[in-house]
Amino acid sequence: MTSGLGQHRQGASTLISPKVSIVVRTKDRPDLLSRAFRSILHQTYNDWECIVVNDGGDPAVLEGVLTSVQMDMDERVKIIRNEESLGRWPAANAGIRQSAGTYVALHDDDDSWHPRFLEATVGFLDVNCDELGVIARAEVIHEALRGTEVVEEGRYILEEHNPEVLLVDLLHFNRFVPIQFLYRRSLHDQFGLYDERLPAAADWAFNLLVCSAKSIRYVSGEVLAYWHQRPSETGPEGNSVFAATDDHERADRAFRDEQLRAFIATHGAGLPLILASQKDAITLRAEQTDARQDRHTETLLAAIREQQARLEQLSTSVDRIQHHLDRMLDTRIRGFLWRQKQRLKQRRFRL
Repeated sequence: MTSGLGQHRQGASTLISPKVSIVVRTKDRPDLLSRAFRSILHQTYNDWECIVVNDGGDPAVLEGVLTSVQMDMDERVKIIRNEESLGRWPAANAGIRQSAGTYVALHDDDDSWHPRFLEATVGFLDVNCDELGVIARAEVIHEALRGTEVVEEGRYILEEHNPEVLLVDLLHFNRFVPIQFLYRRSLHDQFGLYDERLPAAADWAFNLLVCSAKSIRYVSGEVLAYWHQRPSETGPEGNSVFAATDDHERADRAFRDEQLRAFIATHGAGLPLILASQKDAITLRAEQTDARQDRHTETLLAAIREQQARLEQLSTSVDRIQHHLDRMLDTRIRGFLWRQKQRLKQRRFRL
C-alpha cells in the first residue's frame, strides 16, 4: 500500500521531476532515522525527492519522526508503506520504482551525509556525462547506543588508499556502501533492479555490474558521507555487517556460485578447474611456508627463553654478589668506626 505526504512539485500545468531521488528504507528506528532526515534536509542542494519506504514498521513512529524534523508537510517527501516487512532489497526496489529523478541515492536510515554531498556529486555527474555514477569519500563512525543517546567511539576513512574503484577491487569485496554512491537512474534500465534473491550484499552485486562497464571515481578527497557502525548492537539497531553476518556470507557464496555456473554454461569448466588447482597449489605452498615460519618461530622462541633463563640466573648471581658486598662493606665500615672509637678512648685516658 502506497500513500504520499506530498507529490512531485507541480508547475503551472506540468509535472516537474526532481533531479535526485533519495530512497530511505526504514523500520522502527526513530532516533537513527531522525539523524538521517536531518542530513537530507541540511543539504545545500535542494532539487530532490525523498521516497521513504516504511518496511513493516509502525506508521505512527514514522509520522512522529517526520513531524519532529518538520518533514511532514514537505512536498518533496513520499511515503511507501509495506504492511509487512519485505526485506532490504525489495524495499529498496519499491522506492526506486516510485522514483522520478535523473540520479538515485540509497540513504540508509542510520547513515548521514555532509551538507555538500549532493551539491558535489550532482555537479560531478552533470559535468561528466560519460560517468555512470560517482562516490564520495566516507568516514566510518563507530558508535554505541546509551538509551536514546548515540555515543561516538571512534572513526576512520574508508578505503583511503584507493584513488578510484576498479572491477578488480570489487571481486574481493564491496569497496563502498550505498551512502557514498550517487548514480544515474538509467543504470537500472541497463542492469535491472537490486537482486531481491540475495539476503544481503545486493548492492555489491549491482556495483559489480556497474564496474564491469566502467570504473567509478571519487568526486574528491573530501569526506562527504558517514557510514555509522554499531558493532556491539545485534538487534534492530545493529548494522547488517555485524548483526546479520550469516546473511552476508550466504549472499556472497550464492552470488559467486551463480556467476560461476553461468560462466561454465558458456565456456565450460576448464578455466575454473585450472584456477581451483592453482589455488590449491598456492594454499599448499602457503601452508608449507607457514609451517616453516612456525618452526623458525619456535626455534627463536626457544633461544629467547634460554637467554631469559640465563639472564635470570645472572641477575640472581648479581643480587647475591651485591648482598655479600653490602655485608662486607657494612662490616668494614662498622670495624673502622669501632677502631676509631677505641683510639679516641685511649687518647682520652692518656690526657
